[in-house]
Amino acid sequence: MTSAAARTALDLTAGLPVPSLEDFYRDLHRHPELSMAEHRTAGRLAERLRTAGFETVEGVGGTGVAGLLRNGDGPAVLLRADMDALPVREETGLPYASEADGVMHACGHDLHVTWLAGAAAALADGRETWSGTLLVVGQPAEETGQGAAGMVADGLYERFVRPDVLLGQHAAPGPAGLYPHAPGLIMSASTDVDIVVHGRGGHGSRPEATVDPVVTAAYLVTRLQTVVARETAAAESAVLTVGRIEAGTRHNIIPAEARIALNLRTQSEAVRQRMLAAIRRIALGECLAAGCPKEPEVTVGATFPVTVNDMETDRRVAAVHGEVFGAATVFDPGPAMGSEDFPQLAAGSIPYSYWFVTTTPHAVWEAAEGEGIPDKLQAVPSNHSPHFAPDLSTVAPGVRTLVAGALAQLSVA
Repeated sequence: MTSAAARTALDLTAGLPVPSLEDFYRDLHRHPELSMAEHRTAGRLAERLRTAGFETVEGVGGTGVAGLLRNGDGPAVLLRADMDALPVREETGLPYASEADGVMHACGHDLHVTWLAGAAAALADGRETWSGTLLVVGQPAEETGQGAAGMVADGLYERFVRPDVLLGQHAAPGPAGLYPHAPGLIMSASTDVDIVVHGRGGHGSRPEATVDPVVTAAYLVTRLQTVVARETAAAESAVLTVGRIEAGTRHNIIPAEARIALNLRTQSEAVRQRMLAAIRRIALGECLAAGCPKEPEVTVGATFPVTVNDMETDRRVAAVHGEVFGAATVFDPGPAMGSEDFPQLAAGSIPYSYWFVTTTPHAVWEAAEGEGIPDKLQAVPSNHSPHFAPDLSTVAPGVRTLVAGALAQLSVA
């Protein structure tokens, strides 16, 4: 028997203005904006929220947008979409490809904003079917980890309402039409680490008069891989990536320093701390072995928390999604190694549900090498790829997932 929330979600989204939403998405995709510079995107979202009847404020936490719709007694539900793009040069060949040089919506945040705008309008138009309060948030700077915390620090909940529950979703690779949920841990923590190796610079013809930081950095890059391979238990998940190494200015100059940028992905605080300790130990050891004149500088930078769904909240949302889209479309993929700043909106105690919406066009999926989902996932463009291009057919379903999720929490007639 279909629940009232599922029936109402289908009713409210039966007449979605899909062509208008697709045009909105194409416009956002053409005009991507980097973190904390999402002025145009915020303005376009705010315009739609005001038209739908939300009390709307821009500039929350920098470039964030918040829209409030009070509709009688009932729970307060926050729906969130992140808005920022990435410094990636687009290579999709789409007719609506990015017009910003070297900037692209390579993570699907333009689709997130479109889904949010569509869901807000649908719920506002059907407000006679539910009661409670909606807080709709267009969040800046997810990619840099500044946005969620910045909006909370700027008084998001004091200025509007403190929600009883948070809901969010993310475009993901996979054959369009699946809605993965994980009750509990769904995304990992992320930690950036910067290392500066100090050497003694000089002429390339006289290496004996120098301490070459490039060679030391090369040993460091190799040795750091043992942190996961030899210092992390097989039952624990962790990833260590050397994302950047920089040194020198000319072919024949041995530089005075080398810089290494790392990223860690962990699923427990204990593993994160052990990895950080190992990085410091290895950096110090390699620099001592090389005779560096100073100890290395190891700096811990941006950190994203683990994303852990409230089990009961996620169970309710997943159940409604199963009713709306079919039970086979909802499954538990297990925790991903990707990271999010969405949990910072929870302010330490608000329960939330966060899920994925698969968006790979079926033609791309069918043409990908491999037999099963794990094999094909390795072959199709993923988030942050210059070829990442979600299927336009996912615009309406992504609106429907948010509407259904909200109605699973609100009081439905």
